[in-house]
Amino acid sequence: VGGGRWSHVAPGDTRRTCVRHPLTQRVHREEALNRAIDSVLSSPSPAARRPLAFSVIRVPFLLEPDYDENAPFVESNRERLVKKWGGAVGWERQKARHDLKGRGVEAGIPHFNLDRLAANSMASHRLVQHVGKRYGLRVSEGLYDRLNVYYFVEGHSLNDRERLASVAAETIGNLLLPGEGESEGASSSEAEEGEFAGALPLDPMSEEEVLAFLNGNEGRAEIETALQALQQLGIHGIPKFIIEGRTVVDGAAQSDVFVEIFRDIERRGEVWGGPVFAEILGIDDDVVRRGSHLRPEVDIAA
Repeated sequence: VGGGRWSHVAPGDTRRTCVRHPLTQRVHREEALNRAIDSVLSSPSPAARRPLAFSVIRVPFLLEPDYDENAPFVESNRERLVKKWGGAVGWERQKARHDLKGRGVEAGIPHFNLDRLAANSMASHRLVQHVGKRYGLRVSEGLYDRLNVYYFVEGHSLNDRERLASVAAETIGNLLLPGEGESEGASSSEAEEGEFAGALPLDPMSEEEVLAFLNGNEGRAEIETALQALQQLGIHGIPKFIIEGRTVVDGAAQSDVFVEIFRDIERRGEVWGGPVFAEILGIDDDVVRRGSHLRPEVDIAA
């Protein structure tokens, strides 16, 4: 969201009947990754010991960390890029060199609004993280996708907090399907033992509640720690993907690269590493286990 994110694919609880969540922490919604996830979920290997499910964790990355957090927007993205590349001629060279329009089509965004309003994105990052912790990764993924359209296509500022609060509250309400907050498939005995204790809430955030959150500071410390961790890992650009907490895949990779990695995990029947950013961002194991992408017939609590 506004400046992008990292993504991470990590394992879930392999004691259960499915290989739980190769977790994918990623920055931008990459169509190649989504195609790979859809392919593996829709066509599981008959020889697989356990079906795969996925948990996508968004790791914040700020393209313009020095933007004023109190400004609704700072400049248009066109102005930002022309300035970044030393003028209009340099910017045109960059567009041609990197095939930005073609990359947008591949990412599922055929029309980028070049004059979208660029702003500090800390508040929007905090919101996506909060929604994931409160409602689960499926809902935070849906909000993130909506904000991609809000920013990249519609051109709105991610720090126009009143507008953002309105769009976010509506999106969260639409995403909270009946039962989203319930531990489907968990028996009463499991719940009593605490494995799925603490069902996610079903009540959506109101526009006023979202606005109050955006104007607050909750979640800042975790994001700042995650940004420091990215620096220590030598991550200075996006998009990037971390799979099993160890394999880094560049955002330019095609879907077959991801499919090969996921099929290898499927053959193994277990995931070798966990989500390296979950603890940093304060995401509970239960939220991770619930997942963001899984086959409808897979009972992740079984």
